[in-house]
Amino acid sequence: MDPDINKVLILFAHPSQRRSEVNLPLYRASQEIAQVTTVDLYGEYPTFRINIEREQQRLLAHDIIVFMFPLYWYSTPAILKEWQDLVLEYGFAYGEHGNALQGKSFFCAITAGGSESAYQHEGYNHFTIRELLQPLEQTALLTGMHYLPPFALFGARSAIEEQRLARHVEDWTAMLEAIRDKRIDIAKLESLAKLNDGLGFIKQVAE
Repeated sequence: MDPDINKVLILFAHPSQRRSEVNLPLYRASQEIAQVTTVDLYGEYPTFRINIEREQQRLLAHDIIVFMFPLYWYSTPAILKEWQDLVLEYGFAYGEHGNALQGKSFFCAITAGGSESAYQHEGYNHFTIRELLQPLEQTALLTGMHYLPPFALFGARSAIEEQRLARHVEDWTAMLEAIRDKRIDIAKLESLAKLNDGLGFIKQVAE
């Protein structure tokens, strides 16, 4: 494994890709980046019969783990919950001798239909995105991974109409490549509300 780069694993979960206006372009952009492994969970496991050993080997082979999904009822699509229940086994991800994920980093790349102001204590949804994702944050902590805030696009339903999608994909690509190439201090990202706010921390490398 190259010590100068982070190998990134993206687990993509969208149950209705033909209707995806944001997540699918984000996923396809990720597929174009070297040293980034992309897995379409619904495409690979249409009957939810998850290959536990294969998924565990994927985790072992990567440094950065990303869940990419649309926020459904303040949580993940169903297959990501099934994946967690089966793959993150006692003795592998946690518990006695369960240290396979220690030292890796984990974050989510998500879309939300509501505006960012709706995801505030005084807003429509009453909780921030980070608060709503706390079960995943605790999963990362329990398994010894460094938890990073989500890379998030709010108001996803109107992103194309408002011409925000191209910039979001561009920002995502920049962040993903910086994390892969270790051009960003991950420790600086941990306290942010969303990973997008850390784009200014990327170290530019002269050509």
